[in-house]
Amino acid sequence: MTTKSKYPISGNLAENEKFFKEHVGLNTSFDLGIRKLFIMDYQVNMYFLNGLCDTAYIVQILNKITAISDNEVDHVKFKEILENRIVNQSVEKIKTLDEVVDQLLSGLIIFLIEGSDYGLVVDVRSYPGRQPQEPDTEKIVRGSRDGFVENIIVNTGLIRRRIRDERLRYEMLKIGERSKTDVCVAYVKDVANPELVKIIKKELESIEIDGITMADKSVEEFLVKQSFNPYPLVRYTERPDVAANHLLEGHVLVMVDTSPSVIITPTTMFHHVQHAEEYRQAPAVGTLLRWVRFLGIIASIFLLPLWFLYVSEPSLLPKEIAFIGPNEEKNIPIVIQIFLADFGIEFLRMAAIHTPTSLSTAMGLIAAALIGQIAIDVGLFVPEVILYVAIAAIGTFATPSYELSGANKIARLLLLIAVAMFQLEGFIIGSTVFILLLASIRSLNTPYLWPFLPFNAKALWQIIIRTSVPGAKLRPSIVHPQNRKKQSN
Repeated sequence: MTTKSKYPISGNLAENEKFFKEHVGLNTSFDLGIRKLFIMDYQVNMYFLNGLCDTAYIVQILNKITAISDNEVDHVKFKEILENRIVNQSVEKIKTLDEVVDQLLSGLIIFLIEGSDYGLVVDVRSYPGRQPQEPDTEKIVRGSRDGFVENIIVNTGLIRRRIRDERLRYEMLKIGERSKTDVCVAYVKDVANPELVKIIKKELESIEIDGITMADKSVEEFLVKQSFNPYPLVRYTERPDVAANHLLEGHVLVMVDTSPSVIITPTTMFHHVQHAEEYRQAPAVGTLLRWVRFLGIIASIFLLPLWFLYVSEPSLLPKEIAFIGPNEEKNIPIVIQIFLADFGIEFLRMAAIHTPTSLSTAMGLIAAALIGQIAIDVGLFVPEVILYVAIAAIGTFATPSYELSGANKIARLLLLIAVAMFQLEGFIIGSTVFILLLASIRSLNTPYLWPFLPFNAKALWQIIIRTSVPGAKLRPSIVHPQNRKKQSN
């Protein structure tokens, strides 16, 4: 990484002010300000950034330090008196103007004192943002309704509230030459694999880029180097309880300021098919929900290619289900109908995202009732195409991970192309290649299909069956935790 020369803080406040004018845009940028005070014959300059500071705290601090002239007479100890009168829990000394700029642009205020070679940094940040609320993508029937927000300080507090362990570690990094975005690596010291923590920190520290304005997604692409592989190599969550649970299992979290999503590493494919709702119900009910979700995910990949295979080769159909398949011929080939209907569903999904909430319901009804029925009536689609495309779409929506559902859609379309070209052989070879490709994926040196490949019977059982909390006594071995047993030491 490029190294920059460090500018020391000068005891001459005019020189410091000149630096801010030349390098930071003081008197040019409207949100960057300076307040000059004279206390006990010393000049004190306070630098601040409007929009990221809490004005009420600043006023309270100014009231205290301006009263020094009225109550103190010891000029020799002025610096110590000033530091003691700053009523804030976070006051630190700083030696260089480069550090001053970094802290100032993060929303902290800086006090530079005449004749002093250091400054005082006071944390009065108040980032604009919303209050914690339940995430739209991870809603549950029972359980907490709080969720991560765009403020990294709030997010760390939501996790700390659930894990009050002195071994929970938050290590903060700054990434981006221009954005200087705060990125936090979170782990439990005596549980997480030290090598995994070391690898993640090394990858983050090696990032060289102007800024990560896309937050967690930009960090993910540097961290796992996914390239054109559509399958997610990390898991995102907006729920503090899910994040805290993974920390206790030995995972490492990466939190990026300005993002309400937390990155969980390392993960396998089976991490993306579980949902918090399963753990908020009785084990039997949770297991049923899990099986139904698995069926939906499998249907979202294989249902359409399998149905099209039976349509292409009716001789493969058993007599009991010989009714499957269109009863009438259309001018448009079935495979084209499937692609048109599948893309139509995607159009509706995009339209629903970009349509105001008050209108999205009406748009959905119009699309489903009018467009779908009219397309059948005019002969564009056969009814069964709409049926099976809709079932596959519902399976896609039932997938807990949005990233996984998108990757499964790509797999489904490629499998359809293979069946259209080679019929039964295409389905068998395509499915085999699909599984082999998944088996070849590794996320931070973690096999993607574990515990199915490599096979681990006990771990696979816990994925198939939602075991009770007292019955789950061991942490997953795939994360190589230092302490395998879930117990306090």
